[in-house]
Amino acid sequence: MTARWVVEVVAPERDLTVTWQPISLLMKNEVAPDSDRYERYRFTHNLLRVMESVRADLGEAAVFPLYWELGRRIHHERDRSFDPAAALEAAGLPVANADAFSDEAWDTEIGRRMNVGLALAGDDIGTPIIAFDGAGGEKMAMFGPVITRVPNKRDSLRLWDAVVTLTTMPGFWELKRTRTERPEFGAPPTITPFPAH
Repeated sequence: MTARWVVEVVAPERDLTVTWQPISLLMKNEVAPDSDRYERYRFTHNLLRVMESVRADLGEAAVFPLYWELGRRIHHERDRSFDPAAALEAAGLPVANADAFSDEAWDTEIGRRMNVGLALAGDDIGTPIIAFDGAGGEKMAMFGPVITRVPNKRDSLRLWDAVVTLTTMPGFWELKRTRTERPEFGAPPTITPFPAH
């Protein structure tokens, strides 16, 4: 939901360029194979391998169509066992990148990129993490916001401006309340396939 909020409402109004970075809950939380979360986290971790393969082959612009397609399948179709080659094909990306799904060599890059975000925002958090350049050019980051629906345009921009204000406020660290509702995903996002490769 946070990604949809940023992409569909905030980025066009605040002239943002978004770079998508991985966070692996499998790696970060060191989930044991006997955990009931292991298979779900392993699947999404392996999808991050595919994403890093795409980034390495085709650059940053190719990451978003895959990210959007993966989100559509996981959150809208509730599918957590799809063939990554099918997702790549739907996103207009080379299906050969699906080979990365089982390739542990990509874990180093996932960990490196994830650790950049955790170094900025702290390691006692989850996802999402939003990072941006502060007024002085220094990187700043905050965990969140965790939202269950995309607010209307006016409220979306107010929320963004509040996030920026709080993230850049010296001495500010945390706001939190217990979530009492599930995400309202709405219609699946429109997938614009990556230009022909």
